[in-house]
Amino acid sequence: MARQKVLVPYNFTDYDGKALDFVIQRFADDESIEVTLFNAYVPVPEIELRNSPIMEKISRNLGFLQQKIHAQEAEIKQAREKLLQNGFSKDRVHYIFRAIKKDVAQDIIDLTIDKGFDVVVLNRNPGKITRFFTRSVSNIVINNLKEIHVNVVT
Repeated sequence: MARQKVLVPYNFTDYDGKALDFVIQRFADDESIEVTLFNAYVPVPEIELRNSPIMEKISRNLGFLQQKIHAQEAEIKQAREKLLQNGFSKDRVHYIFRAIKKDVAQDIIDLTIDKGFDVVVLNRNPGKITRFFTRSVSNIVINNLKEIHVNVVT
């Protein structure tokens, strides 16, 4: 029997925790469901040092950013562990942690289509001021995935 594939974009916020709790409540007991956590991070640029003290300082700062990326990968693994501890088997939970290709919304859309996900579980931060200036990721995803079930957890 083919499993239904659920994509959960995960960005390490409390709202992502709510989305994870929703997935646990809704899908943990259903053996026909496979969950993939997804995070697209901004990659750290590579620079040439050129024996300059300023460039060395920038290099140290970039090293800090690289450590932050490694910490985020550890966090997404912890989120996977939470799913495993709450009823999911190892063969039903995966994660994708990769550098952003276009923008977060478009990466979610492309991944959903390319990997054949049936359901996308998003969260929505209800109070962000930036929503006045930009379109939210959830709105972009909903408007572009017409044949896919999209659940928005608030």
